[in-house]
Amino acid sequence: MPEVAPAPTGPLDEPVRTALRGAHAHLAEGVGSAVRYRPDVAPFLAEPRVAAEWADVATLVGPGHDTVVPAFGTLAPTGLEIGWVLPGVQMVGDAVEGRPYPDLVRLGPADVPAMRALVARTRPGPFGPRTVEMGTYLGVVDDGELVAMAGERLHPPGYTEISAVCTDAAYRGRGLGTRLVLAVAAGIRDRGEVPFLHAAADNVTAIRLYDELGFRVRARPDFVALTVPSTTPARTSPAHT
Repeated sequence: MPEVAPAPTGPLDEPVRTALRGAHAHLAEGVGSAVRYRPDVAPFLAEPRVAAEWADVATLVGPGHDTVVPAFGTLAPTGLEIGWVLPGVQMVGDAVEGRPYPDLVRLGPADVPAMRALVARTRPGPFGPRTVEMGTYLGVVDDGELVAMAGERLHPPGYTEISAVCTDAAYRGRGLGTRLVLAVAAGIRDRGEVPFLHAAADNVTAIRLYDELGFRVRARPDFVALTVPSTTPARTSPAHT
């Protein structure tokens, strides 16, 4: 008897898949049932729904390459090796209205080198050459240097994730992160959507800030790094979505 996939869950229970099948379809690539962001956009793979999907995942990712799964259930990969596992929290801002700050700078493709340099200094999470294409990014610029930023990442139906919230060490303690989160949230609310975010479970400082701003913990996914062993055979000519 063929394996039956579980009933679909809400968009926040599989935010990568629902984003890639919707607003971010132009940033997706897939093989069979497996779908992920293009690697230069984001490292995320949709959590497989059934065991048979892992063969498609191995082909999509490719021998010797890796990916990251935000796992909301028990992950039992076949043919892939588990690397690090980062416990996380998913927080939803049902009550967060946001607030615009006109002095913040809208960032774009020309700002990617400065954005990636800031990310390298502050390590808020992955930020690739095309991550800026996922949504709106705002920043604080002082004397020509980008010193803080935040923006939009996953975009499941009805929601937008706030991500890449970071401030240069020399500028911390000035409330820049709060202003950026509220400003990004305001833009999300203007579209009639709800802001949400993910954070490492041990980042108690960030979680406390988000809680004070009105976000609530909704779920506790693990972010799991997976590698396809170099000896794993791959199919040829994968179909991309």
